[in-house]
Amino acid sequence: MPNERCWNPEIEMMEPDAVRTMQSAKLRRQLDYLADRSQFYRDKLADAGVDPVQVRTIEDLGELPFTEKGELRTSQLEQPPLGQHAAADLVDVVRVHASSGTTGRPSYVGVTARDAAAWVEVVSRVFYCEGVRRDDVVVHGLGLGFFVGGLPLADAIQRIGATFVPIGTGASDRLVSSVRNLGATALTCTPSYARYLTEYMRDRLDSEPSSLGLRRILVGAEPGGGIPAVRERIATDFGARVNESLGNADLCPVYAATCDEQDGNHLLAPDHLALELIEPESGAVLKWEDGVEGELVATHLERECVPLVRFRTRDRVVVSMRPCRCGRPSPRIRCIGRTDDLLIVNGVNVWPSALSDIVASLHPRTTGALEILVTEPPPKVEPPLRMRVEHSAGVEVDPLRRELEATIRDKLIARVEVELVPSGSLERVEMKSRLVRLVDSKGASLP
Repeated sequence: MPNERCWNPEIEMMEPDAVRTMQSAKLRRQLDYLADRSQFYRDKLADAGVDPVQVRTIEDLGELPFTEKGELRTSQLEQPPLGQHAAADLVDVVRVHASSGTTGRPSYVGVTARDAAAWVEVVSRVFYCEGVRRDDVVVHGLGLGFFVGGLPLADAIQRIGATFVPIGTGASDRLVSSVRNLGATALTCTPSYARYLTEYMRDRLDSEPSSLGLRRILVGAEPGGGIPAVRERIATDFGARVNESLGNADLCPVYAATCDEQDGNHLLAPDHLALELIEPESGAVLKWEDGVEGELVATHLERECVPLVRFRTRDRVVVSMRPCRCGRPSPRIRCIGRTDDLLIVNGVNVWPSALSDIVASLHPRTTGALEILVTEPPPKVEPPLRMRVEHSAGVEVDPLRRELEATIRDKLIARVEVELVPSGSLERVEMKSRLVRLVDSKGASLP
């Protein structure tokens, strides 16, 4: 039964030693299941010369090979519809979701009844951690189709007992009227959409977003909610508390979230996901220590369809191990970007999220909108790094440009060339924003 802070206190308050014992037992059962049901992993482990029987504890995970996103796409192409890694018959699949595909073909994610129940449980923990309660009216401003941030979130919000209002994307007028007419208390959306909605209300409705009376903005699906300046800007605009959640379509819709202490995202699914931290370039396993930065790797512990072992999420996170005042003993993480979004300027690592934080910190002189322009696919960028940044009306452009370039140089040790453009010049989106844009030598976008 939930208490004041936790949806599932037995799991969320579990001490680290007990978590390791639980995960080790679940891992052995999951590997037995894969040996019986997954030709994909039988072949993969055999090719790596690994006997899964030798993996007895969660600390032995490092002996197993990584699973890459590209392997899952190939698996589905070779054995449609769900791939060799599905490990469950389609007749037992009750729902299919999909993650967006950079190759033009989405990656399908099958969910059995047991998998779906696990998702509802974990996502309920996430929303409860973010402060959603039975008396809340939650307007959903995320996609509602294949997207895992749609129906699975609805199921969890309804399980908590809150009222779910399915608006989706592309209907800002309906969203605003529904918030007002229904007395909504919370909005789920991307950080990009929260900023888009702010401009939409001011420019088209001559109204402040704070007039909606929302108590919480629940953001996810892209980095942003963990960027202090971005989070504070959204909180100020809406007069609401901003909470962030992290998820992955191939793993679980959301599995980590900030509590009201706002000190990183609590890992809320230790009974379903074993998480590791690795050094992205070498793949070496890192210890979970305060301040450590690395790539998140995940292994399913109770998955029937499309179970994954040591899946590289490509999410770059920073770990917080300090005790949280909410009482949960789990580590917390803050996503600072994706390892495949990393820019290397003269040997210096530069994250788009760090640039976004600096630009947003100069509001109201900037709108917070920016584009990073590269003429070759990342990560390597010849200096100076080129950026377009929107300035607000009436701002002196040259002093702002010099301040931006100097601040970025001082904080990120990278030389940049900033082009300031008027408010409204850059693309606005209602879902995930794209900060890095591939352009030709004249700055025109390339496919």
